[in-house]
Amino acid sequence: MRVLIVASYNKGCFAPFVIEQAEALASAGCEVSWLGVQRKGICGYLRERARLKKQIRVCRPDVIHAHYGLSGLLANLATRQIPVVTTYHGSDINESKVRPFSKMAVRLSAWNIFVSTPLMRLAQAGSRSSVIPCGVTLPNEEWRCPDKKRVLFVGAFDNEVKDADLAREAMKGIDAELIELKGFTRQEVNELLCSVSCLLMTSKSEGSPQIIKEALACGCPIVSVDVGDVKERTKGVDGCYVVSSRKPEDIAEAIRQALAIKEKTNGREKIVADGLTNEQVAKKIMEVYASVVQ
Repeated sequence: MRVLIVASYNKGCFAPFVIEQAEALASAGCEVSWLGVQRKGICGYLRERARLKKQIRVCRPDVIHAHYGLSGLLANLATRQIPVVTTYHGSDINESKVRPFSKMAVRLSAWNIFVSTPLMRLAQAGSRSSVIPCGVTLPNEEWRCPDKKRVLFVGAFDNEVKDADLAREAMKGIDAELIELKGFTRQEVNELLCSVSCLLMTSKSEGSPQIIKEALACGCPIVSVDVGDVKERTKGVDGCYVVSSRKPEDIAEAIRQALAIKEKTNGREKIVADGLTNEQVAKKIMEVYASVVQ
């Protein structure tokens, strides 16, 4: 199976979870090639059409897998002979300015993959759709109770969607350091997830946040507002707290409970049970490829 992956490259690299998924597909027998979209916005994406057409002629793929709604629209406008599978990751459906273009991709694509059920509902997708969250690689290292209390915030403090102000408000009066998740390598992020007291998410919107699954795989305690598919991912996992409100005092109480935990969570077992290792996800995606090619 020859697969051409179309994804954003406007920061000079592909998203790590897209790379890891592609590597798992390659390990499962797919022949993977790439087209990195180097521009931004709807006009920027559509200007890549000629370059994508050229790549299609060179690679002659059996299927095109587009990541993000605008990539899906681009791929469908570049060819109608090759089936396009589009994965929607969150902002392409959650953001009102991008959603109409993503909905066009939904109508045009041979199959649509949503990383969470709320996204699929919001997109009003039809029968040619399924929910397949991106997978994670199970780390060799696992969480251990730290000597110093540190809380890892899920993104950069200046990212408005992550709502650092709410996190800071919840942390008032709690004797723990709040760490900004910014500027770390993949290995350093794994090391943090194995050594901080807990992970904290206060985002205004999400799809299926990778950092939650990565924390589960490490056995790291989690505190999060009810956003994206966090409740589903953490269901049945001891040491994970999903707060139904966005009140700082409610989040603070959950943080205090997480800081009292001494043992790793059973999140690693939940990842495997939900079929969310990269190998398990690759198998599901290959089944989608086979169905659209037929």
